[in-house]
Amino acid sequence: MVNPQLVEETPMSLTEIKVELGKIKKRDKELGARSLRMEEYLNQFTTLSSEEHKKLVDELTKLDIPRLRDIHILKIADMIPETVDDIKVILQGYALTVTNDNMKKIVGVTSKFTTK
Repeated sequence: MVNPQLVEETPMSLTEIKVELGKIKKRDKELGARSLRMEEYLNQFTTLSSEEHKKLVDELTKLDIPRLRDIHILKIADMIPETVDDIKVILQGYALTVTNDNMKKIVGVTSKFTTK
């Protein structure tokens, strides 16, 4: 029996998944039922282009907020919060504390990318 081992675990954003799903769609010509449902979900909830998303992630990373890891930054970039309360809701699922000043910095960056 094959025993696969996990080599590396890296978080992916919704935009990156959308790009990869597009590659799979080109390769296979047709998507399965689950992939089609995922494609519908991604089309509804991803609003930024790949370049804009990378730009947002870079700007959030440059803020250098303590304890904020890649997975948190990608989640914030996927959801694009407009208020401090939105950030609190996004991060409540993680054992993480972020100061109000840092949350205001995050909102300052994400506000540039909301409703263009």
